[in-house]
Parts: sequence; structure tokens; C-alpha cells
Amino acid sequence: MRITQVIATSVILGLLWWHSDPSTLKGLEDQAGLLFFIAVFWGFFPVFTAIFTFPQERAMLNKERAVDMYKLSAYFLARTTSDLPLDLFLPIIFMVIVYFMAGLKATATHFFLSMLTVFLSIIAAQGLGLAIGATLLDIKKATTLASVTVMTFMLAGGFFVKSVPPFISWLRYLSFNYHTYRLLLKVQYDPVPDILTTTRHMDSGGTEVAALVAMVIGYRVLAYLSLRRAKALGS
Repeated sequence: MRITQVIATSVILGLLWWHSDPSTLKGLEDQAGLLFFIAVFWGFFPVFTAIFTFPQERAMLNKERAVDMYKLSAYFLARTTSDLPLDLFLPIIFMVIVYFMAGLKATATHFFLSMLTVFLSIIAAQGLGLAIGATLLDIKKATTLASVTVMTFMLAGGFFVKSVPPFISWLRYLSFNYHTYRLLLKVQYDPVPDILTTTRHMDSGGTEVAALVAMVIGYRVLAYLSLRRAKALGS
């Protein structure tokens, strides 16, 4: 079902952005919209897959932990890595279809850097889903909180609102959509196209990579600590 959904979405996107032309300002704006959708889709999709991981296994985990069948750390590591091959296989299919149908930069370097950016976004988004699920251990509550969080991250992602009031501008730095979108733009448009009157080169994207890596680690640490707390409370 997930494979069908991903393939169908990628084909529709490829047709809508068929051979978009980055040599014009309109074409660049169209491609920027596509890149933002990619950042949002591969932020949204993994969160709402990962939030079910721990709530669905809560009863089983409590029983097996009660008789010390395995360490919590071993369970956590196995559970959070077992689905990674499939989770990273789907975006490969998606990107192969969308990338070349939409006319993005058709070089191996640009394609694989875009692919790595999406991978990093997925693993960060999964971490958020795991953290929410492990903290609440209730599917309805976790889904509600995830919906609000993902919507906030999407709106703060830098596409819909360019000028954000200073008192709330810090939200964008917590958004993996924001960092993923900026990285995808830097991969596609460095050197900067001639039609844009700005600096010729962008920075390397190290800040965005560091932020996403911090999210990958931080969310998983939070998820693990939440499970330990639930165990200590006897949940």
C-alpha cells in the first residue's frame, strides 16, 4: 500500500512539473515549490509511520520487560532500525521518478546529494515520530500532537512565509522541513542562476546538515528516555 502511494504521488508530481525550466524566474519558482513539497512529504510521511511504533507494542513490551526477556536498549535499537531498509527504499523510487521527470539537475552529484538530503530528513522525521509515540504511548494523543507539530514545522519551513515576526522566527530552526528545503535549494542552485541578482555561490550547507544530524540523535535520545521513564512509572 505504501509503495503504491509513493509511486502514484511521484508520477503525479512528475507530470505536474514535467521538464520544468530553471532558466526563467517562473521556472525557478515552480522548481522551488517542488523542492518544498519533497521536503514536506518526506517529513510528514515518516512521522505518521513512526508514531505507532511504541504505542502499538506497549502491552507486549510491558509483559516481556516484566520478566526481563531483554534489555530496553536492545529492544529500542532493534525496533528503530529494523524498518530502515524499507523506509529508505521508498524515497529512492520516489526520487528516481520525480527527479528526472521534473527536469532537475541531471548529474550524478546533484541527484545523490538530493537523495542524501531526503534520507537525512526521513531519519530526523522518524526520530520525532518515535519521540512523540514513546512520550505519550497513546495513539490518539500522539497523532494529535504530531499533526500540530508537523503543521507548525511546515508553515515555518520558509516557503509560505518569508518574513516572520522576530518573536516567533526561532521556530524555523526547529523545523526539519526548513533545513531540508534549504539544503535541496543549495544542491540544485549552486552556483546561483544568472537570472537571480544575488551572490554567485551559496554556503556549503554545513549548518543545515548539522541541525538535521542533531535532530536525528536528539529525538532518538528523547524517545529512549521516555521509554525508560514509562518503565519506571510502570506504564
